[in-house]
Amino acid sequence: MNASIINIGNELLSGLIVNTNASYIAQLLDESGIDVKRIDTIADNVEEINEALDYHLQLNDLLIITGGLGPTNDDITKLTLADKFGMKLVFHQPSFDNVQRMFANRGIEVSETNRQQAFLPDGCIPLLNTQGTAPGMWFEIGDKVIIAIPGVPFEMKILMQEEIIPRLQSKVGDRIIVRKMFYTSGVAESNLQDLLSAWEATLPKSVQLAYLPEPGVVKLRLSIWASNKEEGTESLKFYSDSIKNELGPLIYGEDEDTLASVVGKMLSAKGKTLSVAESCTGGNVAHLLTTIPGCSSYFKGGVVSYANEVKSEVLGVDSELIAKHGAVSEEVVKEMALHVKELLKTDYAIATSGIAGPEGGSVEKPVGTIWIAVATPKGVEAKRFNFGEHRQRNITRSSFAALNELRMSLLE
Repeated sequence: MNASIINIGNELLSGLIVNTNASYIAQLLDESGIDVKRIDTIADNVEEINEALDYHLQLNDLLIITGGLGPTNDDITKLTLADKFGMKLVFHQPSFDNVQRMFANRGIEVSETNRQQAFLPDGCIPLLNTQGTAPGMWFEIGDKVIIAIPGVPFEMKILMQEEIIPRLQSKVGDRIIVRKMFYTSGVAESNLQDLLSAWEATLPKSVQLAYLPEPGVVKLRLSIWASNKEEGTESLKFYSDSIKNELGPLIYGEDEDTLASVVGKMLSAKGKTLSVAESCTGGNVAHLLTTIPGCSSYFKGGVVSYANEVKSEVLGVDSELIAKHGAVSEEVVKEMALHVKELLKTDYAIATSGIAGPEGGSVEKPVGTIWIAVATPKGVEAKRFNFGEHRQRNITRSSFAALNELRMSLLE
């Protein structure tokens, strides 16, 4: 079964409201083994709704529509669908009972406008909306299924979960989709593609790999279509083991893991502690670490040494070293890591120093130049990165790179 999603609402097109309905519905359909082929956002306009219906019904078996089912004059979806399918509106008592119940709970009398919401096209299957006054509607036109539901997110979610997905699953049958997410850091999407191209060429059509890059991280989503849960579980394990064998330590985590949680587990397993000295990341590394419950057992704290005076007066970095090499240098970032490690008496330490931008760069050190050092019980190592010209992305990428450098040191 292939699907289209149409989200109706002028407020969605104006940007006043973020269209979260599309992603939520698409995810539920995808998990049910239904392929979403198109997502469309259109205005509250009869011509546009009809045009969208004609277009999407030619392409797909299933069409889910949100929005335009309320009691106001701009809510025209119900009337448009009734006209489109040659149906008349008839009174649906259970829907009206639901409206009365909701208004009684609020101590409000039902108006004629609200009563009109209980009139539905006579050829639809009503979907009772326990969270609102506008019922959903299920149409079967030939071999096509058209479903219209309210655009209010919490009403849409209940109808999708309790009414729509169970009905659709009975049509789809036992076909399921199982997924696993893998996380990598320190390697570009294009490099991952090169590493996995031969492996991907061996995959059957029922197995797909998607590359999902974000600042500092490339996610790999493994999707497997199977005829039943047992088959899906077995295939997922086989291909998960296979991709981990291909990439080895480039994969830092799976599913619910974060880079900070993985590093935390590694420190805890070794019984080691960590401190940080941050300049360009401004405390973001410490923030990521402290999002993990129980981090106090391994994370001692840090120093945000943004100004050079703090580097020298608090951390103890030689001011002449800063004057000679600059704050953004291998020499200074190594000293930052060593000094915070000594200051807070930890086994490991991370230090960051860089030019986050958008100003402050030079020919020798352009914007995006970042130095990261990791001090360990065996010594200190530093690495230079260049992450580009966008300030916030530089902070994010630098923070992930710092944690990943620590992870690689802990692996050794």
